[in-house]
Amino acid sequence: MIRYSCDLCKRELDPQDDLRYVVKIEVYAAFDPAATDGEEDDRDHLEEIQDILERMEDSASDQIGDDVYQQLRFDLCPDCRRKFHQEPLGARGRQGVRV
Repeated sequence: MIRYSCDLCKRELDPQDDLRYVVKIEVYAAFDPAATDGEEDDRDHLEEIQDILERMEDSASDQIGDDVYQQLRFDLCPDCRRKFHQEPLGARGRQGVRV
């Protein structure tokens, strides 16, 4: 039997009785098109990132890959999903950061 728990509050979730939410986050390096000299406007940066990731699959360094691209997945209970939905970046907890 597969067991689930909320990744925030650690509450165990019964797959038959509890509603479970899945949050997927994709983080990747951004390339600023304004930083180019204008000659390469037709570049597909996401495709370039994908090419880098494919070349790095055989690389021994996983840290470099995480610096370029990362996929995260979390299971949330209904209460934590509501909190996450209200503040996905936890802005209230980040004092001094301008939004």
